[in-house]
Amino acid sequence: MDISFLFRGLLIGLSVAAVVGPMSVLCIQRTLHKGFLYGLISGLGVATADGLYGCIAGFGLTAIASFLVHQQGWVRLVGGLFLIYLGLKTLFTRPAKRAASVASASSWPGAYLSTFLLTLTNPLTILSFAAIFAGLGVGSGDSNFMSALLVVSGVFLGSALWWLLLTGGISLVRGRFNAQWMLWINRISGLVITIFGVIALIGLTR
Repeated sequence: MDISFLFRGLLIGLSVAAVVGPMSVLCIQRTLHKGFLYGLISGLGVATADGLYGCIAGFGLTAIASFLVHQQGWVRLVGGLFLIYLGLKTLFTRPAKRAASVASASSWPGAYLSTFLLTLTNPLTILSFAAIFAGLGVGSGDSNFMSALLVVSGVFLGSALWWLLLTGGISLVRGRFNAQWMLWINRISGLVITIFGVIALIGLTR
């Protein structure tokens, strides 16, 4: 068993998660408004989706991968529309009062599931992982099971580490933002998330 595969997967997970996209904007916005734990749980939803796609690519689940890639039009349509909904809702929502800014425990599953499902709306991620894993020499045969397991574990841990660092860093400066700053953060992040949703829908016509 080559433990280096775990560290390679860790770097892959960090690299994939660190790409600035709608999930990054969403997790930052949630951390600023609802605190570190809410933002981290949202990030872990992304990490779980990355890990799941890593499993599909690493263990050679070609039937599932093929189905998701062939159905990407419908999947991305749903994801794009949901991003637009989230973006517009954020854009026109005024900052909540500080006393109500910490999310209740009952809302954490929703935070996790929303980012998990949104991340799954990009099935082409499987192809990216498959290419990376092939470059690392990770195959689908029994002899490579442990290698694939280590890489997939590393991908999840690397992604989770990124969200821990990002939401932790954002939470440290959260107290410095007043209501006016929060209002503009809502507007900017809502606009950016909406644009990502529109781009996803435009991509369906190509």
